[in-house]
Amino acid sequence: MEYITQPWAWYVAGPVIAFIMFLLFYFGERFGVSSNLETFCSIGGAGKFTDYFKIDWKQNSWNLIFVAGAIAGGFIASNWLSPSDVVALNPQTIQDLSDIGIANAGATYLPDEIFSIDTMLSVKGFFVLLIAGLMVGFGARWAGGCTSGHAIVGLSNLEIPSLISVIGFFIGGLVMTWFILPLIF
Repeated sequence: MEYITQPWAWYVAGPVIAFIMFLLFYFGERFGVSSNLETFCSIGGAGKFTDYFKIDWKQNSWNLIFVAGAIAGGFIASNWLSPSDVVALNPQTIQDLSDIGIANAGATYLPDEIFSIDTMLSVKGFFVLLIAGLMVGFGARWAGGCTSGHAIVGLSNLEIPSLISVIGFFIGGLVMTWFILPLIF
């Protein structure tokens, strides 16, 4: 059990990911989480309002099982496979987070300054979540997929658009971390 609860080395996790990618390629499927938004909107009847959502969502039903598995796996890992809530962070990261108002960084996976119910229900928290959600959703659709789709599937298929997207994701992450996040908090 201790083997499962510890971080897996790259030489274990990498081949597991490669094997999953091989299976998806073999069965003609593509991995990605953001495409499920289209499926959920299709199931909800969005095709009545926009032609974009007029798709046969049953072709993506396997991906819905993946989402359910990700939710269940996250719940199981969080509740039974996490040795503690303490996150091993670099002392400089803890100091940097403290400087922008996130106290006790690393004490839990989700800092209260960002993820508590009180923070989310505040005006600032609500707008941060709303704008971030819109930007992530729009960005994933504009890029033709999300980070997992491009970084794992696209790069493993040697797709140039995925390489460009992943570079953009990293640049966006750096801009957010170093410039925008300090302004928000």
